[in-house]
Amino acid sequence: MGKVIAVCISEKKGTQKHPVQEAEFIEDWGIKDDAHAGKWHRQVSLLSYDKIEAFRARGAEVEDGAFGENLVVQGFDFSALPVGTRFRCNDVVLEMTQIGKECHHGCAIFQKMGDCIMPREGVFTKVLHGGIIHEGDEFVIEECKN
Repeated sequence: MGKVIAVCISEKKGTQKHPVQEAEFIEDWGIKDDAHAGKWHRQVSLLSYDKIEAFRARGAEVEDGAFGENLVVQGFDFSALPVGTRFRCNDVVLEMTQIGKECHHGCAIFQKMGDCIMPREGVFTKVLHGGIIHEGDEFVIEECKN
């Protein structure tokens, strides 16, 4: 079982996301008012709180949303789970569609640290069922496809 540490959105692509208390997840779209929402396979991005904390321990000064992640969740190593894994948080059901992504090495985090965890630790999901997710909500694996 996991816990939502932060919910983050950005109104424009290419900008750092910022934390919000709650967000509305729309089926087959993504997060209302988030620039990355749309009819594609990367509607919502997730990053492990534990991986962010390990990166911070190496000297990274990063706020929630700095990697472009929508949800920071404690208790999971998302990159170790298979594509197709389904998560539930309240009424929201997310299905993992991709692990990692190519990172443009010009990002501010990479320039400062010589590394960025999003390309290997971040995962992407599509929204199968909508609803509201708040900071502090319980986050669980509903189905893990092996």
